[in-house]
Amino acid sequence: MGAGNHERRRTRGRSGSALRELLTSEAGGGLALMASALAALVVANSPAGPAYFHALEVKIGGLDVVGWINDAAMVVFFLLVGLEIKRETLIGELRSWRRRALPGLAALGGMIAPALVYALINRGHPAALKGWAIPAATDIAFALGVLALLGKRAPASLKIFLTALAIIDDLCAVLIIALFYASDLSLPMLGGAAACLVVLAAFNIRGVRAVWPYLLVGLPLWMFILKSGVHATIAGVLLAAFVPLRSPGKPSENRDSPLHRLEHALSPWVAYAIAPVFAFANAGVSFNETALDALLHPVAIGVAAGLFIGKQIGVFVAARAAVALRLASRPLGARWIQVYGVALICGVGFTMSLFIGMLAFPASETLLEEAKIGVLAGSFASALVGALALGMTSRRHRRLYVGQ
Repeated sequence: MGAGNHERRRTRGRSGSALRELLTSEAGGGLALMASALAALVVANSPAGPAYFHALEVKIGGLDVVGWINDAAMVVFFLLVGLEIKRETLIGELRSWRRRALPGLAALGGMIAPALVYALINRGHPAALKGWAIPAATDIAFALGVLALLGKRAPASLKIFLTALAIIDDLCAVLIIALFYASDLSLPMLGGAAACLVVLAAFNIRGVRAVWPYLLVGLPLWMFILKSGVHATIAGVLLAAFVPLRSPGKPSENRDSPLHRLEHALSPWVAYAIAPVFAFANAGVSFNETALDALLHPVAIGVAAGLFIGKQIGVFVAARAAVALRLASRPLGARWIQVYGVALICGVGFTMSLFIGMLAFPASETLLEEAKIGVLAGSFASALVGALALGMTSRRHRRLYVGQ
């Protein structure tokens, strides 16, 4: 137990990751996300349901309420994701090939297998095939929240493995959104976005270390991306790539860097406000007779099976193969049965899966509703079975260790 705490402190001090500290030590964001999703389901199926759905459709300044949440507020979520990806790649758990190998290959397997499961189930439905990427994503906050419920029974190395895997998964999801869910591209708007990126690059070259100039340019960057045909949230990731990681005169000390300051400023807002609001606005599904019938439709089955079955197979098989081929090492102090439990938890797609679902089916309320039901079913099953599996194996492992 003492060694585990020492490892956690040592790892935390080495990477200095605000997002990981927040979610692995307190798990508040993941729990807030769960509470918001539950609240949305309760409200949607209560007498207040019609008012709830109507409020999301109210127009404010050219966008409806759900549009402001998904196209504006979620840019901040993706900005934090981009900052985390940059930090972990340059100085954190993903800074070397050896560290990237296991979570990287596991993430790749965990995206390919669910997509194949979904495509196989929906092979006879061309319109539904656009949702192939929905079960390919892992929700980092939700997954870590589930893992955190186990407390010290789960080795710290498993939390590091899950965090690194989810970060790589997020990066792949961002690339999928940019490459496969763009439509009606506007060259003038893309040109305006490119001009903003040139300005951000100039800030880097000139050594600008204040955060506000980057955020100031980020506003027109978001507006150009919003109207370009590429989803607006990509602006957050692009902006993050230009926020400096190092402070002048401190090549190895990054505590005062713009990236570190911005990351710590955004983390509580994303964890306790933006992500829960997104969940409340998008997880509301009315379980009427039609919705329950939709659970048996190919989109819902494909998403649920992709998350619950495809994820665990893809992540676990890829991880075993990586270790067998000596490309990586198993997480320190963890057994394969515990790694399998983490593979199950990776099936919690929630935030990113719901987000991709909206991009995949923007014109079909029916298909989107089926996708939401599949996301909720697959994520819930993955969280429940994964937590039970890890809880039982961790208790058994501890009894054996004490008995020795």
